[in-house]
Amino acid sequence: MDSNDEFSEYVPKKSKLAYGVLTGSSVILSGIAFSAITFYYNVKLGLSAQLIGIAWLLFAIWNTINDPIFGYLEDRTKSEKYGRRIPYIRFGAPFFGILFILCWFPLVDLSNDFWLFLNLLIVLLLFDTIFTIIGLINFSLPAEMGITQKVRAQIVAYGAVFTSLGFIVSFILPVYLLTGDKSAKINPLFLITMVLIGIICSVIIFVSSFFLKENLYTQLEESLGFIDGIKQTLKNKPFLKYEFSNFSFLLAQTIFTTGIFYYIDFVLGLSGFLTIIPLLLVFLMVFVFTPIFSKLAGKYGLKKVYIFGLLFTGSISVLLFLLGWSLLAAVIPFLLLGIGFSAIILLRPAVAADIIDFDETITGKRRETSYAGMNAVIEKPAVSIGNWIFLSLITYFGFQQNIQTQSFNAKLGIMIAFTLIPAAFVLFSSIVMFFYPLDGPEWNKQKLNLGRIHEEKEKNYIQYLREHGKI
Repeated sequence: MDSNDEFSEYVPKKSKLAYGVLTGSSVILSGIAFSAITFYYNVKLGLSAQLIGIAWLLFAIWNTINDPIFGYLEDRTKSEKYGRRIPYIRFGAPFFGILFILCWFPLVDLSNDFWLFLNLLIVLLLFDTIFTIIGLINFSLPAEMGITQKVRAQIVAYGAVFTSLGFIVSFILPVYLLTGDKSAKINPLFLITMVLIGIICSVIIFVSSFFLKENLYTQLEESLGFIDGIKQTLKNKPFLKYEFSNFSFLLAQTIFTTGIFYYIDFVLGLSGFLTIIPLLLVFLMVFVFTPIFSKLAGKYGLKKVYIFGLLFTGSISVLLFLLGWSLLAAVIPFLLLGIGFSAIILLRPAVAADIIDFDETITGKRRETSYAGMNAVIEKPAVSIGNWIFLSLITYFGFQQNIQTQSFNAKLGIMIAFTLIPAAFVLFSSIVMFFYPLDGPEWNKQKLNLGRIHEEKEKNYIQYLREHGKI
């Protein structure tokens, strides 16, 4: 921004990198906690699947309450010294790391199921609270750091790269350290690794807050009231249609991330380095195809490419059920799954940013964290329900956490829960997205007009700073 009459958006590379490492670190902490904790408490600590399922369902109640409240509070934050979003990241980082570490060190008698159940529930509630505070900000940053589609796409690309790296760490490390040892004993290296990860990631998140960029003109906007904000959000039809699809997809994603531990340990029976082969295959293809889908999205639009990713992933999940009974036969399905996942990982943040843009055309305000809060109200219960569905299904088929060699029926239950159930949810998600309206020339025109509105807001903010002697 060179003058009050010229608009030239520039987001420094260090800011894009800061967003990337913030995203990656958050993905590592939340990814490990929410994917591995079910297997850890069930197989390693011996808590019954029924009690874990109940803990997840009770946890969903808190999720429904806390996300819109924190979203509302974060949107009303206005600090000239720290910014609108940055304080939550900077001062929340230490708590993020500490609560992550506590996930793996129950402070109760492990032989008492009730106290172990209560410990799990409390840890889930506390960890999710800090994850919500930082995650809402992280969700909103691409739409707030960037104004133009070009710059925003660059920010999202950084996020996609580090998200992929975060997913690799959050899956491969716990899978490698928790599975394949043919016993219920906890590997001491797992606990040491969790402590180190909690410390390192929280430090990275803290440091990243000093390099992030915000569009500070949003602090001049009068925020909507809590009830009015919810009403306006629920009037956004593209948001509701996307969330209907997103809820179904997240059920599938949760089941997959929880089920992969059971699949590797009890169906494939892998040990050592072999335990990470399936996930390495997936993430190899995610990295290869992310730039390809980025170009395809620019050519064909977000909607079409995102739907393709969902349809492809759902179809390959069925193939995994047919071929995934041995590692050799499962190689092709896992490679193909990585292709579908790459489109979904890349484009979900961009679709969410478009929805927030559409809201601004109606309300005239930037409400990223309000949308993140409402988004979480709808999607967070999917995490709880997904875990409950998986645990209930494998229990029905005869899974017993205290034995290493499971019956064929138990293995069948794991395979159905791990592949066919997610396939159904993902395919349904793709069907819903056909009705998502933010696509085509008319929407592109609205986006161009919105860019001009952002330019005017930025100019007004510069004028405000000059009038108050800030520049």
